[in-house]
Amino acid sequence: MDHEPVLADSVVELLLPALQGGGVFVDATVGRGGHSARLLEAAPQAEVIALDRDGLALEESKSNLAAYAQRVRTHRANFSSLETVLERFGSPPVRGVLFDLGVSSPQLDTAGRGFSYRSEGPLDMRMDPSQPLSAATVVNEYPEGDLARVIKQFGEERFSARVARAIVAARPIGSTTRLADVVKNAIPAATRRTGGHPARRTFQAIRIEVNDELRNLERGLAAAHDVLDPGGRIVALTYHSLEDRIVKNFFNEAADGCICPPDFPVCACGASATLRVLTRRPLRPGDAEMKSNPRASAAKLRAAEKLGDAVAGEDAP
Repeated sequence: MDHEPVLADSVVELLLPALQGGGVFVDATVGRGGHSARLLEAAPQAEVIALDRDGLALEESKSNLAAYAQRVRTHRANFSSLETVLERFGSPPVRGVLFDLGVSSPQLDTAGRGFSYRSEGPLDMRMDPSQPLSAATVVNEYPEGDLARVIKQFGEERFSARVARAIVAARPIGSTTRLADVVKNAIPAATRRTGGHPARRTFQAIRIEVNDELRNLERGLAAAHDVLDPGGRIVALTYHSLEDRIVKNFFNEAADGCICPPDFPVCACGASATLRVLTRRPLRPGDAEMKSNPRASAAKLRAAEKLGDAVAGEDAP
């Protein structure tokens, strides 16, 4: 395997304490298996349940993890259904869960998957190619108002209305490069000079809509929290602010415990903290990693540990 997974040393360092005595680690987005390989090497008694909604990625991970085949079980699934998947494997005690979010390098680099605005391909963007909704439907069939909402909400694009209007006027749009040109021409010239490719935010927004990424992340985090043993850990790698905000808020709310409305003067719910945040601030790749893998530059890593009854009152470090 010639691909070095993002922040691999930090991922291992954060998950290893929970896996020293063995147990199951869930790689919720196994991709090419890079993080799992590092964990299996560092924790000889640990086992991995590897998930991915992309069947091609899952097959590649099987090949890359062949040396650890006796300790690896794979399943094609969306991590939002984590609890159901674990029931299939006998509901083993889980000591760690990793979410490596966003689009993978193989998906971006394969023009036929339609994720990249730099290479000509079909309007697809499906992480699970068997699902019915694709980028072509969003681009060519969504009403203008809905399209503008998607681009603004999921792409944080301030010119979302202009972009949506331009896309509707250019329909039918049949390729990624044509879509990128339409978006680029809809962005004011002065704005196009900075901030990367003008279509980046719109492509991100359409991809998130197609794959329901943010709601799946919310469900996946909740499921990971519920299946973890006390002392087990959740690690999440995010690549844009929307993902990072969801992870940060989930960890902080579980670490706070209280679910009372913010305007309550004192806590009345009696709820206890269930997580201990291990990363006060997100970890970021160093200069050397960003230089060797520019796509890692946006990565942020956050981690939390499941509390048990005996330590539910501990504060985060």
